[in-house]
Amino acid sequence: MNDILTIILLGIVEGVTEFLPVSSTGHLILAGALLGYDDGKWQLFNIVIQLGAILAVVVLYWRTFWAVLMGLAKREPGAVRFVANLLIAFIPAAVIGLIFRKQIEALLLSPMVVAVALVLGGVAILVIERLAKPGEATGIAGVPARTALGIGLLQCLAMIPGVSRSGATILGALTLGVERRTAAEFSFFLAIPTMLGASVVELASHRDTLSAANGVGLGGIALGFVVAFAVAVLVVRWFVGIVGKHGFGPFAWYRIVVGGGALIWLLSR
Repeated sequence: MNDILTIILLGIVEGVTEFLPVSSTGHLILAGALLGYDDGKWQLFNIVIQLGAILAVVVLYWRTFWAVLMGLAKREPGAVRFVANLLIAFIPAAVIGLIFRKQIEALLLSPMVVAVALVLGGVAILVIERLAKPGEATGIAGVPARTALGIGLLQCLAMIPGVSRSGATILGALTLGVERRTAAEFSFFLAIPTMLGASVVELASHRDTLSAANGVGLGGIALGFVVAFAVAVLVVRWFVGIVGKHGFGPFAWYRIVVGGGALIWLLSR
């Protein structure tokens, strides 16, 4: 497939799946296996275009960011707790990610791991949806610090491709008693430091692949970034509405169907 078409396709896949509990990384890995492209060439691209999807959250929630910045300037307790909770939740991923980076990168090359994780994650979502008893709406600032830490620890499960970062944080938050909308928004905002940190580390360690000769190139990364951003803007708005009406069940069944189909395909190759 032409590189430009692949870039656009992967940008769409990233934008659609980054904030849904279906694993954007897992979908990118399966797309790579399906398209038959060189994983080494596209690995950095797949990581950096996630920043395009993350930028969508900044744009959609700019009023929240502005209010928090103004609140921090005035040392308002709500703004301080908002930032503190995100930092507390971010720390586990930062520490574990740096320590086990090589092992995590090795897993990124395994479509079979993704397929199994998609199925198991779908089953887990169905179980948690049935058993979890979310509390009242409090907003991110109202989440207790120990709960924020628990969400951060559960986010680390997403280092296994196919688990889903948003799924781990949202369902983890529900399990810890956070209501649906706050859980989803916590996941959105926590994605910013998490994915920004991961991208910075990858850019620093794969500087040589930024050239077109060794990788996709800066132009290709920029195009994928823009596509992922545009698609994610639409998806985030849609996702909040769907979750409010139907919960996470539809995404669980989607994971099971896609993961099961991927397993059959991979085993029959």
